[in-house]
Amino acid sequence: MVPTTLQNFIGNSFVDARGTGTIELVSPVTGLVTAISPVSGEADVDAAVSAAAEAFRSWRDTTPAVRQSLLLKFADAIEDNSRNLAEIQSRETGQIISLIESEECGVGADQIRFFAGTARTLGGLAGGEYMDGFSSMVRREPVGVVAQVTPWNYPLMMALWKIGPALAAGNTVVLKPSDTTPSSTLELARLLGGILPPGVVNIVLGDASTGEKLVAHPDVRMVSITGSVAAGRAVGGSAGANLKRSHLELGGKAPVLVFADADLPAAAEGIAQAGLFNAGQDCTAATRVIVERSVHDRFVELLVEEAVKLRPGQPDDDDAFYGALNNAAHLEKVLSVIRNLPDHATVVTGGHRIGDTGFYVQPTVVTGLRQTDDAIRREIFGPVITVQPFTGTDEAIRMGNDVDYGLASSVWTKDHATAERCSRELDFGCVWINCHIPLVAEMPHGGFRDSGYGKDLSLYSVEEYTRIKHVMTAH
Repeated sequence: MVPTTLQNFIGNSFVDARGTGTIELVSPVTGLVTAISPVSGEADVDAAVSAAAEAFRSWRDTTPAVRQSLLLKFADAIEDNSRNLAEIQSRETGQIISLIESEECGVGADQIRFFAGTARTLGGLAGGEYMDGFSSMVRREPVGVVAQVTPWNYPLMMALWKIGPALAAGNTVVLKPSDTTPSSTLELARLLGGILPPGVVNIVLGDASTGEKLVAHPDVRMVSITGSVAAGRAVGGSAGANLKRSHLELGGKAPVLVFADADLPAAAEGIAQAGLFNAGQDCTAATRVIVERSVHDRFVELLVEEAVKLRPGQPDDDDAFYGALNNAAHLEKVLSVIRNLPDHATVVTGGHRIGDTGFYVQPTVVTGLRQTDDAIRREIFGPVITVQPFTGTDEAIRMGNDVDYGLASSVWTKDHATAERCSRELDFGCVWINCHIPLVAEMPHGGFRDSGYGKDLSLYSVEEYTRIKHVMTAH
């Protein structure tokens, strides 16, 4: 099969990039090149931003009802094309096609419908007389052209999390998808081209250099990225230097606190699924388990029993739980972590690549690690779950908070007071109790510390894409 050559999407048209570089997109399943993607240069970025800036002049004045109607059409288009979107994405991610359909297309369509509703429900202070002789009102306005950068672990869903709230608030968008997984985002753009006015959503392809040019463009007024901590620091620094608003959703190292009174079989099942879903390539994954010492060994046995059930498989294998790792470099990174575990660590199950073709890794459970070990402190982003013991709630909370990240966490206990205390003291943007990883459109998703700032999902995410103006009138 001859690899296809991808194009940028600017002003509702697919156009060849003017940049000279290219990227080979490699299937994580076969290792073969599936497409050639351009590395967009300054002229390409400028064309996309100019199209978005021109479209913003009229898009910002559309009524909330119009924006809602168009977003609802977009949600319908996602559902109607879910199989095609999933198959396109799976060629570049190696994910299970049926899981993309259910967890990104189906859920994503629901999230877009939620954002459609928020276009008509943004609020603020009531207008009134707060000073004698004067009346005040608050205007909530769109920011302008928004630059957005999405990762490779959930390409379709992350694009929807970015595009939905930005459009609902009246902004226009230039989005750069990950250099290894752009095609499902381009297919979303094709769908949007039949719904939105030209220039409202634009897609530029490329690598980190393209993203840097987009973030630094003088006509971009806000930057939103989901990615690594290093990428977030670079984007935040560039945005700050130019006084642009930034929204950073970065990595995670979720603590999973399991107390002795928890339903251990249910906890093991839920944690195994939440740790291995999408091959552990999830910044909220339940991969750092901290379990009460008195039940540590029993819990490890239960966790291993559940983990080995969740085997990886080919994209069309509906009985498989997860697919391949995204790319060869990431496969090597995950395997390197396992190979370089300290002598005091024990790989209880897994720990190896599966086969010579495709980027597959066994479900892996590791015990014996110490709080200072890199495998505890740094994001592995693979199907690797670590288990550490604790004694007492104070130690559990201290160990849970003792990383640089602050995105997500969970607590497994039957004791309400313990759950309440942990939810208050864990320094993470989300605390799940007796569950881990479910998300709903109505609730915010975002972290603290090195996990960044700002919220995806919920009304809070739409508010991030607005600015507040006070208008005061003398009587």
